[in-house]
Amino acid sequence: MSSARSESHAVYAAGGLVWRIVDGKLRVLLIHRTKYRDVTLPKGKVDPGEMLAETAVREIFEETGIRVALGVPVGVSRYRMANRKQKVVHYWAAEATEEAIRASAFVPNREIAAIEWMSLKKARKALSYPVDVEILDAFEGLVEDGIRETFPVIVLRHAKAQPRSDWEGTDASRPLTPRGQAQAEAIVGPLRAFGVRKIVTSDAVRCRRTVRPLARALGIKSVKTELISQDAWEEGRADPRTVVGRRVRAGKPAVLCSHGPVLPDLLREVALATGTPSGSYLSSAAALEVAAFSVVHLSATNPGSGIISIETHAPKA
Repeated sequence: MSSARSESHAVYAAGGLVWRIVDGKLRVLLIHRTKYRDVTLPKGKVDPGEMLAETAVREIFEETGIRVALGVPVGVSRYRMANRKQKVVHYWAAEATEEAIRASAFVPNREIAAIEWMSLKKARKALSYPVDVEILDAFEGLVEDGIRETFPVIVLRHAKAQPRSDWEGTDASRPLTPRGQAQAEAIVGPLRAFGVRKIVTSDAVRCRRTVRPLARALGIKSVKTELISQDAWEEGRADPRTVVGRRVRAGKPAVLCSHGPVLPDLLREVALATGTPSGSYLSSAAALEVAAFSVVHLSATNPGSGIISIETHAPKA
């Protein structure tokens, strides 16, 4: 059986390498599972309709009581379960803030007997499975490189809109189709998983309506601008550099919602703003389906040190 076919029949899951600083020292969170009598990282299977990032945040909360925002991806583990199916687990680093820890209502239960904060050295010895140790090692590598606190700049393509051929109004006034509206709702959870706190959108209707459900869920207003609109881009008036520069300087998780032709310029400006060499990876990250998004992870302490990683997500709707 080919690896591609094997992966298509795999069971998908997601989780996190949750960390915090205690008295100036780095600690990571492990869980003691009741049924399996093992020590592992918080994770769980994808629910129907979920995207992986959404699953990771939900499972971490369900197993530990701690709400987190995802940081950089730290690896994918693959292994065979007892039924011979392959399990594929995606992991992200995730900081547990003091506020989130205080709000945790965790108590031992039928699934999780205990949760425990450990040093990296102790965690490596305590973990029951080599695949978990590999995730821990990947995180430690980031820490040793001075990359611990991060923030994302997320480049989002608008959801499915009415085709130009079927619309009598201006291009900027084209609305979303029913499928597009469903996509806009479907990406709320995954975008929130990355701790989004700012929304900047093209002033075109299809972009504004794509981020409307997210803005409603976050209780914030999106910022509309023609600087990343398709009309401005086609007329040579676009200015993605200004928009990206503000977001990199702010150092806060943000979404930039724009159009297919503008996305390459947005990602190129992120690379330029952070001193990152350009390459084909930027073209890949910009080649998004409607309602898909690329998450660009940057160092919170030194964004000029370059892009740490880019990951791309697409809705199932």
